[in-house]
Amino acid sequence: MTSTNSDHTGGHRREVDYEKLGPALLIASSLVLAIRTAKWSPTHGDGLSTVDLDKEVEHSVRIAKIVLSHLTGRHPELFQMKNVPWYVATDDEVPK
Repeated sequence: MTSTNSDHTGGHRREVDYEKLGPALLIASSLVLAIRTAKWSPTHGDGLSTVDLDKEVEHSVRIAKIVLSHLTGRHPELFQMKNVPWYVATDDEVPK
């Protein structure tokens, strides 16, 4: 584990807080799923297959991940950021 001792901290860099993107992924994939299945006829019954719906859910999550990946890569300022420290190696940590 990396030490968080202030002697070794070289500074901080701003990064997207990926831990907080879970709700955004859930909402985005739900919207994609709703749009893609909006014209489906309503079905009821226990004996009906959910294979098509399962495929649509997987596809919706895949689309939402691609969009979020694109946005975090090209427009990170849209998302919550956090300061991540970067460390400077000391003479004790450099291999000889």
